[in-house]
Amino acid sequence: MSYDDVEIEDMEWNEELQAYTYPCPCGDLFQITKDDLRLGEEIARCPSCSLYITVIYNLEDFLENKKKVEPPKQQQQQQPISVA
Repeated sequence: MSYDDVEIEDMEWNEELQAYTYPCPCGDLFQITKDDLRLGEEIARCPSCSLYITVIYNLEDFLENKKKVEPPKQQQQQQPISVA
C-alpha cells in the first residue's frame, strides 16, 4: 500500500536528479523520472526508506510527440514558353 497519492502537479522537477520529487517523511525525497512516467510507471520511491507514493498523472502528457514530417513546399516552377 502506498504512503500517499500525489498529483504530478504537486511534485517538483529536480534538474540535478532529472526526476520529479516530493518530500518523504524520512527527510529524503520520493523520486520518479520522465522515462518512468513514459513507460506508465506510477510509483515514486524514496531511496532512503521503504515508503513509496502513487503518482497521479496523464500518460499522454509524457509520451514523446512524434513529429510529423511535412514535405517541403514546392515552389511553382515557371514553364518555358515556346516562341514561334
